[in-house]
Amino acid sequence: MAVITPWYPTRELPFRGSFVKAMVEATAPGCDSFTVHHCDPWVAPMDAPTTEAVEAANAKLMTRAAHRVPTVGGADLVQIPVTTPRGQTWAMQAHNHERQLRNLLGGKPIPADVVHAHVGLPSGWAALKNARPGARVFVTEHASYLASVLEDPEAVELYDQLLEGVTGFLVVGDTITEILKERFPHRVDKIGRIPNPISFREPRSEPVKDLTKWLYVGSMMERKRVPLLVEAFARCHAEDPSLTLTLTGEGEDRGRVLDLVAEHGLADAVTLVGSVPHEQALELMREHDLLVHASRYETFGMTVVEAAAAGLPLLVTRCGGPEKILAGIEDAAGELVPVEDDAESISDGYRRLRSRFLAGRLDLQRTQAKLDGDYGYEAVARAHYRLWFPDSP
Repeated sequence: MAVITPWYPTRELPFRGSFVKAMVEATAPGCDSFTVHHCDPWVAPMDAPTTEAVEAANAKLMTRAAHRVPTVGGADLVQIPVTTPRGQTWAMQAHNHERQLRNLLGGKPIPADVVHAHVGLPSGWAALKNARPGARVFVTEHASYLASVLEDPEAVELYDQLLEGVTGFLVVGDTITEILKERFPHRVDKIGRIPNPISFREPRSEPVKDLTKWLYVGSMMERKRVPLLVEAFARCHAEDPSLTLTLTGEGEDRGRVLDLVAEHGLADAVTLVGSVPHEQALELMREHDLLVHASRYETFGMTVVEAAAAGLPLLVTRCGGPEKILAGIEDAAGELVPVEDDAESISDGYRRLRSRFLAGRLDLQRTQAKLDGDYGYEAVARAHYRLWFPDSP
Protein backbone atom coordinates (compact mmCIF):
# COMPACT_ATOMS: atom_id res chain seq x y z
CA MET A 1 0.00 0.00 0.00
CA ALA A 2 1.24 3.50 -0.84
CA VAL A 3 -0.24 6.93 -0.09
CA ILE A 4 0.64 10.05 -2.08
CA THR A 5 -0.24 13.33 -0.40
CA PRO A 6 0.69 17.03 -0.58
CA TRP A 7 -0.22 17.43 3.11
CA TYR A 8 1.11 15.65 6.18
CA PRO A 9 1.83 17.13 9.63
CA THR A 10 5.32 18.58 10.04
CA ARG A 11 7.04 20.40 12.88
CA GLU A 12 6.48 23.72 11.09
CA LEU A 13 2.87 22.98 10.08
CA PRO A 14 1.47 20.56 12.67
CA PHE A 15 -2.18 20.97 11.55
CA ARG A 16 -1.74 20.46 7.83
CA GLY A 17 -2.80 17.00 6.73
CA SER A 18 -3.86 15.69 10.14
CA PHE A 19 -6.76 13.93 8.41
CA VAL A 20 -4.29 12.09 6.14
CA LYS A 21 -2.32 11.01 9.19
CA ALA A 22 -5.54 9.75 10.79
CA MET A 23 -6.37 7.75 7.65
CA VAL A 24 -2.90 6.17 7.76
CA GLU A 25 -3.22 5.36 11.47
CA ALA A 26 -6.60 3.72 10.88
CA THR A 27 -5.71 1.67 7.80
CA ALA A 28 -1.99 0.83 7.97
CA PRO A 29 -2.35 -1.95 10.59
CA GLY A 30 -4.39 -4.02 8.11
CA CYS A 31 -1.74 -3.90 5.35
CA ASP A 32 1.42 -5.98 4.88
CA SER A 33 3.40 -2.82 4.08
CA PHE A 34 2.40 0.84 3.95
CA THR A 35 4.44 3.81 2.70
CA VAL A 36 3.39 7.46 2.79
CA HIS A 37 5.01 9.73 0.19
CA HIS A 38 4.59 13.29 1.43
CA CYS A 39 5.21 15.41 -1.67
CA ASP A 40 5.54 18.74 0.13
CA PRO A 41 5.41 21.82 -2.16
CA TRP A 42 8.30 24.17 -1.45
CA VAL A 43 7.23 27.39 -3.15
CA ALA A 44 9.56 30.24 -4.09
CA PRO A 45 9.76 32.91 -6.80
CA MET A 46 11.93 31.42 -9.59
CA ASP A 47 12.39 32.18 -13.27
CA ALA A 48 12.54 29.34 -15.81
CA PRO A 49 16.34 28.74 -15.77
CA THR A 50 16.40 28.84 -11.96
CA THR A 51 13.44 26.45 -11.76
CA GLU A 52 15.19 23.92 -13.97
CA ALA A 53 18.47 24.17 -12.06
CA VAL A 54 16.82 23.92 -8.64
CA GLU A 55 14.73 20.91 -9.66
CA ALA A 56 17.79 19.12 -11.05
CA ALA A 57 19.74 19.79 -7.84
CA ASN A 58 16.80 18.63 -5.72
CA ALA A 59 16.52 15.40 -7.73
CA LYS A 60 20.19 14.57 -7.11
CA LEU A 61 19.94 15.43 -3.44
CA MET A 62 16.73 13.51 -2.78
CA THR A 63 18.01 10.22 -4.22
CA ARG A 64 20.55 10.28 -1.36
CA ALA A 65 18.78 12.29 1.35
CA ALA A 66 15.18 11.04 1.26
CA HIS A 67 14.74 8.11 3.62
CA ARG A 68 11.99 6.21 5.38
CA VAL A 69 11.05 7.08 8.93
CA PRO A 70 8.36 5.42 11.03
CA THR A 71 4.99 7.12 11.29
CA VAL A 72 1.63 6.10 12.76
CA GLY A 73 0.07 2.66 12.43
CA GLY A 74 3.37 0.96 11.62
CA ALA A 75 3.63 2.80 8.28
CA ASP A 76 6.77 4.35 6.78
CA LEU A 77 6.97 8.02 5.81
CA VAL A 78 9.11 9.51 3.04
CA GLN A 79 9.29 13.32 2.95
CA ILE A 80 9.81 14.72 -0.56
CA PRO A 81 10.25 18.47 -1.06
CA VAL A 82 8.71 19.39 -4.41
CA THR A 83 10.41 22.57 -5.63
CA THR A 84 7.64 24.78 -6.99
CA PRO A 85 7.94 28.17 -8.71
CA ARG A 86 5.43 30.66 -7.37
CA GLY A 87 2.45 31.20 -9.65
CA GLN A 88 2.25 27.74 -11.23
CA THR A 89 -1.18 26.75 -12.52
CA TRP A 90 -2.85 23.68 -11.05
CA ALA A 91 -2.09 21.71 -14.18
CA MET A 92 1.57 22.71 -14.02
CA GLN A 93 1.71 21.68 -10.36
CA ALA A 94 0.27 18.28 -11.26
CA HIS A 95 2.96 17.66 -13.88
CA ASN A 96 5.58 18.98 -11.46
CA HIS A 97 4.57 16.51 -8.73
CA GLU A 98 4.40 13.67 -11.25
CA ARG A 99 7.91 14.40 -12.49
CA GLN A 100 9.56 14.96 -9.12
CA LEU A 101 8.01 11.83 -7.59
CA ARG A 102 9.36 9.86 -10.56
CA ASN A 103 12.79 11.39 -9.96
CA LEU A 104 12.75 10.14 -6.38
CA LEU A 105 11.69 6.68 -7.53
CA GLY A 106 14.58 6.55 -9.99
CA GLY A 107 12.20 6.33 -12.92
CA LYS A 108 10.62 3.13 -11.59
CA PRO A 109 6.91 2.80 -10.73
CA ILE A 110 5.57 2.87 -7.18
CA PRO A 111 6.04 -0.73 -5.90
CA ALA A 112 2.57 -1.13 -4.39
CA ASP A 113 -0.55 -3.10 -5.28
CA VAL A 114 -2.73 -0.17 -4.22
CA VAL A 115 -1.94 3.54 -4.42
CA HIS A 116 -4.20 6.06 -2.69
CA ALA A 117 -3.76 9.79 -3.27
CA HIS A 118 -5.19 12.74 -1.38
CA VAL A 119 -6.60 15.52 -3.62
CA GLY A 120 -6.95 15.03 -7.36
CA LEU A 121 -4.43 17.65 -8.46
CA PRO A 122 -1.55 17.44 -7.93
CA SER A 123 -1.30 14.16 -5.98
CA GLY A 124 -3.89 12.05 -7.78
CA TRP A 125 -2.26 12.80 -11.11
CA ALA A 126 1.20 12.01 -9.75
CA ALA A 127 -0.09 8.71 -8.30
CA LEU A 128 -1.83 7.66 -11.51
CA LYS A 129 1.20 8.38 -13.67
CA ASN A 130 3.66 6.66 -11.34
CA ALA A 131 1.62 3.58 -10.35
CA ARG A 132 2.85 0.26 -11.66
CA PRO A 133 0.82 -1.55 -14.35
CA GLY A 134 -2.10 -3.39 -12.77
CA ALA A 135 -2.07 -1.37 -9.53
CA ARG A 136 -5.38 -0.13 -8.17
CA VAL A 137 -5.36 3.67 -7.86
CA PHE A 138 -7.74 5.65 -5.66
CA VAL A 139 -8.11 9.35 -4.91
CA THR A 140 -9.82 11.09 -2.02
CA GLU A 141 -10.73 14.70 -2.83
CA HIS A 142 -10.75 17.03 0.18
CA ALA A 143 -9.96 20.36 -1.47
CA SER A 144 -12.37 23.08 -0.35
CA TYR A 145 -10.87 25.15 -3.21
CA LEU A 146 -11.81 22.63 -5.92
CA ALA A 147 -13.97 25.13 -7.79
CA SER A 148 -10.95 27.40 -8.30
CA VAL A 149 -8.86 24.43 -9.49
CA LEU A 150 -11.44 23.74 -12.19
CA GLU A 151 -11.28 27.32 -13.47
CA ASP A 152 -8.06 26.28 -15.25
CA PRO A 153 -9.03 24.66 -18.60
CA GLU A 154 -5.90 22.50 -18.64
CA ALA A 155 -6.63 21.38 -15.08
CA VAL A 156 -10.14 20.36 -16.17
CA GLU A 157 -8.64 18.23 -18.94
CA LEU A 158 -6.22 16.54 -16.53
CA TYR A 159 -8.99 16.00 -14.00
CA ASP A 160 -11.14 14.32 -16.64
CA GLN A 161 -8.27 11.99 -17.54
CA LEU A 162 -7.70 11.31 -13.85
CA LEU A 163 -11.34 10.35 -13.29
CA GLU A 164 -11.15 8.04 -16.28
CA GLY A 165 -7.91 6.37 -15.22
CA VAL A 166 -8.37 5.72 -11.50
CA THR A 167 -10.03 2.67 -10.00
CA GLY A 168 -12.13 4.79 -7.68
CA PHE A 169 -12.58 8.46 -6.82
CA LEU A 170 -13.81 9.34 -3.33
CA VAL A 171 -15.12 12.54 -1.77
CA VAL A 172 -15.78 13.56 1.83
CA GLY A 173 -18.69 15.98 1.39
CA ASP A 174 -21.74 16.83 -0.68
CA THR A 175 -20.37 20.14 -1.97
CA ILE A 176 -17.41 18.50 -3.70
CA THR A 177 -19.69 15.79 -5.07
CA GLU A 178 -21.98 18.40 -6.59
CA ILE A 179 -19.05 20.26 -8.20
CA LEU A 180 -17.67 17.08 -9.76
CA LYS A 181 -21.01 15.77 -10.99
CA GLU A 182 -21.85 19.11 -12.59
CA ARG A 183 -18.47 19.42 -14.32
CA PHE A 184 -17.98 15.73 -15.20
CA PRO A 185 -21.44 14.16 -15.57
CA HIS A 186 -19.97 11.39 -17.75
CA ARG A 187 -17.76 10.25 -14.82
CA VAL A 188 -20.47 9.98 -12.16
CA ASP A 189 -19.98 6.21 -11.90
CA LYS A 190 -16.43 6.74 -10.62
CA ILE A 191 -17.40 9.05 -7.74
CA GLY A 192 -18.00 7.50 -4.31
CA ARG A 193 -18.04 8.65 -0.68
CA ILE A 194 -15.77 7.93 2.25
CA PRO A 195 -15.37 9.81 5.54
CA ASN A 196 -12.23 10.91 7.29
CA PRO A 197 -11.51 8.58 10.27
CA ILE A 198 -11.68 9.89 13.83
CA SER A 199 -10.32 8.20 16.96
CA PHE A 200 -12.77 7.63 19.84
CA ARG A 201 -10.13 5.89 21.99
CA GLU A 202 -9.10 8.73 24.32
CA PRO A 203 -11.79 9.62 26.89
CA ARG A 204 -11.63 12.84 28.88
CA SER A 205 -10.74 12.62 32.57
CA GLU A 206 -14.11 13.99 33.71
CA PRO A 207 -17.33 15.01 31.98
CA VAL A 208 -18.21 18.59 31.11
CA LYS A 209 -20.11 20.30 33.95
CA ASP A 210 -20.85 23.72 32.44
CA LEU A 211 -20.15 25.44 29.12
CA THR A 212 -17.75 28.12 30.36
CA LYS A 213 -14.50 27.19 28.58
CA TRP A 214 -14.91 27.78 24.83
CA LEU A 215 -12.46 26.34 22.31
CA TYR A 216 -11.84 27.05 18.63
CA VAL A 217 -9.57 24.66 16.69
CA GLY A 218 -8.54 25.57 13.16
CA SER A 219 -6.89 28.34 11.19
CA MET A 220 -7.64 32.05 11.08
CA MET A 221 -8.40 32.26 7.38
CA GLU A 222 -11.30 34.43 6.23
CA ARG A 223 -13.88 31.67 5.68
CA LYS A 224 -13.46 30.45 9.27
CA ARG A 225 -14.85 33.81 10.50
CA VAL A 226 -12.89 33.84 13.77
CA PRO A 227 -13.38 37.61 14.26
CA LEU A 228 -17.16 37.06 14.19
CA LEU A 229 -16.72 34.32 16.77
CA VAL A 230 -14.79 36.72 19.02
CA GLU A 231 -17.59 39.28 18.66
CA ALA A 232 -20.12 36.65 19.76
CA PHE A 233 -17.92 35.64 22.70
CA ALA A 234 -17.62 39.29 23.78
CA ARG A 235 -21.40 39.53 24.02
CA CYS A 236 -21.66 36.38 26.11
CA HIS A 237 -18.67 37.34 28.28
CA ALA A 238 -20.35 40.65 29.10
CA GLU A 239 -23.20 38.62 30.62
CA ASP A 240 -20.94 36.05 32.32
CA PRO A 241 -17.33 37.15 33.00
CA SER A 242 -16.37 33.59 34.00
CA LEU A 243 -16.34 32.58 30.32
CA THR A 244 -13.00 32.00 28.57
CA LEU A 245 -12.09 31.41 24.93
CA THR A 246 -9.03 29.57 23.60
CA LEU A 247 -8.15 30.08 19.94
CA THR A 248 -5.71 27.89 18.04
CA GLY A 249 -4.22 28.48 14.61
CA GLU A 250 -2.63 31.20 12.52
CA GLY A 251 -3.77 33.09 9.45
CA GLU A 252 -4.58 36.43 7.85
CA ASP A 253 -7.29 37.25 10.42
CA ARG A 254 -5.01 36.98 13.45
CA GLY A 255 -4.36 40.73 13.51
CA ARG A 256 -8.08 41.51 13.40
CA VAL A 257 -8.68 39.01 16.21
CA LEU A 258 -6.05 40.68 18.39
CA ASP A 259 -7.60 44.09 17.70
CA LEU A 260 -11.03 42.81 18.76
CA VAL A 261 -9.66 41.24 21.94
CA ALA A 262 -8.12 44.60 22.87
CA GLU A 263 -11.20 46.58 21.80
CA HIS A 264 -13.51 44.52 24.01
CA GLY A 265 -11.09 44.30 26.95
CA LEU A 266 -10.82 40.52 26.71
CA ALA A 267 -7.09 40.08 27.29
CA ASP A 268 -7.71 38.08 30.47
CA ALA A 269 -10.44 35.94 28.90
CA VAL A 270 -9.10 35.08 25.44
CA THR A 271 -5.96 33.01 24.84
CA LEU A 272 -4.31 32.63 21.43
CA VAL A 273 -2.06 29.57 21.38
CA GLY A 274 -1.07 29.61 17.69
CA SER A 275 -0.66 26.47 15.62
CA VAL A 276 -0.38 23.34 17.74
CA PRO A 277 0.30 19.68 16.86
CA HIS A 278 -2.76 17.55 16.28
CA GLU A 279 -2.25 15.61 19.51
CA GLN A 280 -2.17 18.87 21.49
CA ALA A 281 -5.36 20.05 19.80
CA LEU A 282 -7.08 16.84 20.90
CA GLU A 283 -5.79 17.36 24.45
CA LEU A 284 -7.20 20.90 24.44
CA MET A 285 -10.57 19.44 23.49
CA ARG A 286 -10.46 17.17 26.51
CA GLU A 287 -9.67 20.18 28.72
CA HIS A 288 -12.43 22.51 27.49
CA ASP A 289 -16.22 22.58 27.76
CA LEU A 290 -17.47 23.60 24.31
CA LEU A 291 -16.29 23.57 20.71
CA VAL A 292 -17.27 26.72 18.81
CA HIS A 293 -17.00 27.18 15.03
CA ALA A 294 -18.44 29.94 12.87
CA SER A 295 -17.20 28.77 9.44
CA ARG A 296 -18.89 29.96 6.28
CA TYR A 297 -18.17 26.71 4.45
CA GLU A 298 -16.74 23.27 5.31
CA THR A 299 -16.56 20.23 3.02
CA PHE A 300 -16.61 17.84 5.99
CA GLY A 301 -15.82 19.18 9.45
CA MET A 302 -13.35 16.73 10.97
CA THR A 303 -12.91 18.94 14.04
CA VAL A 304 -16.60 18.59 14.85
CA VAL A 305 -16.31 14.80 15.07
CA GLU A 306 -13.03 14.99 17.02
CA ALA A 307 -14.65 17.33 19.55
CA ALA A 308 -17.62 15.00 19.97
CA ALA A 309 -15.18 12.12 20.47
CA ALA A 310 -13.56 14.19 23.24
CA GLY A 311 -16.95 14.59 24.95
CA LEU A 312 -17.53 18.22 23.97
CA PRO A 313 -20.90 19.78 23.20
CA LEU A 314 -20.86 21.61 19.86
CA LEU A 315 -21.83 25.13 18.82
CA VAL A 316 -21.24 25.26 15.06
CA THR A 317 -22.72 26.83 11.95
CA ARG A 318 -24.71 25.03 9.27
CA CYS A 319 -21.83 25.44 6.84
CA GLY A 320 -22.09 22.24 4.82
CA GLY A 321 -20.28 19.43 6.59
CA PRO A 322 -21.55 19.73 10.19
CA GLU A 323 -25.26 19.35 9.44
CA LYS A 324 -24.53 16.23 7.39
CA ILE A 325 -22.33 14.77 10.13
CA LEU A 326 -24.87 15.48 12.87
CA ALA A 327 -28.00 14.53 10.94
CA GLY A 328 -30.40 12.88 13.37
CA ILE A 329 -28.40 13.81 16.48
CA GLU A 330 -28.26 17.62 16.29
CA ASP A 331 -30.11 18.18 19.56
CA ALA A 332 -28.14 15.46 21.33
CA ALA A 333 -24.78 16.89 20.22
CA GLY A 334 -25.28 20.61 20.71
CA GLU A 335 -26.56 23.57 18.71
CA LEU A 336 -26.31 24.33 15.00
CA VAL A 337 -26.82 27.95 13.97
CA PRO A 338 -27.31 29.48 10.51
CA VAL A 339 -24.44 31.07 8.59
CA GLU A 340 -25.16 34.76 9.14
CA ASP A 341 -22.93 37.84 9.28
CA ASP A 342 -24.39 38.81 12.66
CA ALA A 343 -22.55 37.67 15.79
CA GLU A 344 -25.89 37.65 17.61
CA SER A 345 -26.89 34.41 15.89
CA ILE A 346 -23.90 32.70 17.54
CA SER A 347 -24.39 34.28 20.96
CA ASP A 348 -28.12 33.44 20.86
CA GLY A 349 -27.20 29.87 19.95
CA TYR A 350 -24.86 29.71 22.94
CA ARG A 351 -27.58 30.89 25.32
CA ARG A 352 -29.98 28.23 24.06
CA LEU A 353 -27.33 25.53 24.18
CA ARG A 354 -26.19 26.34 27.71
CA SER A 355 -29.76 26.34 28.95
CA ARG A 356 -30.42 22.94 27.36
CA PHE A 357 -27.11 21.52 28.66
CA LEU A 358 -27.74 22.59 32.26
CA ALA A 359 -31.24 21.11 32.02
CA GLY A 360 -29.73 17.75 31.00
CA ARG A 361 -31.21 17.81 27.51
CA LEU A 362 -28.05 16.81 25.59
CA ASP A 363 -26.98 13.21 25.09
CA LEU A 364 -23.24 13.14 24.48
CA GLN A 365 -22.95 9.37 24.88
CA ARG A 366 -25.51 8.83 22.14
CA THR A 367 -23.63 11.33 19.99
CA GLN A 368 -20.35 9.48 20.46
CA ALA A 369 -21.85 6.07 19.73
CA LYS A 370 -23.46 7.29 16.49
CA LEU A 371 -20.34 9.09 15.24
CA ASP A 372 -18.01 6.24 16.20
CA GLY A 373 -20.12 3.92 14.07
CA ASP A 374 -19.91 6.35 11.15
CA TYR A 375 -16.41 7.82 11.46
CA GLY A 376 -14.43 5.72 13.93
CA TYR A 377 -11.14 4.13 12.89
CA GLU A 378 -12.55 0.63 12.57
CA ALA A 379 -15.53 1.70 10.45
CA VAL A 380 -13.48 3.80 8.03
CA ALA A 381 -10.69 1.22 7.79
CA ARG A 382 -13.21 -1.45 6.79
CA ALA A 383 -14.59 0.87 4.11
CA HIS A 384 -11.09 1.38 2.68
CA TYR A 385 -10.24 -2.33 2.75
CA ARG A 386 -13.40 -3.21 0.84
CA LEU A 387 -12.28 -0.86 -1.93
CA TRP A 388 -8.56 -1.60 -1.89
CA PHE A 389 -8.71 -5.37 -1.55
CA PRO A 390 -12.07 -6.51 -3.00
CA ASP A 391 -10.94 -10.14 -3.31
CA SER A 392 -9.88 -10.46 0.33
CA PRO A 393 -12.20 -12.29 2.77
